[in-house]
Amino acid sequence: MDQRHPQPAPNYTNAALTMGWVNLMSVLMVIWGLWGLWGLLPVLMISAGLNRGITWLALRRS
Repeated sequence: MDQRHPQPAPNYTNAALTMGWVNLMSVLMVIWGLWGLWGLLPVLMISAGLNRGITWLALRRS
């Protein structure tokens, strides 16, 4: 029987977080671009909601 241990998986956390940020920014720019100046309101509401959700998760985990 083969007794070799598998290699550990590479850490892709930074790559995943960076691509998530890039995707979020592109979605927010599309929303803002589709509705012109009025698109700023939904972008700010989405951003505030995400900030509140992240803060809630951080407080819950601590």
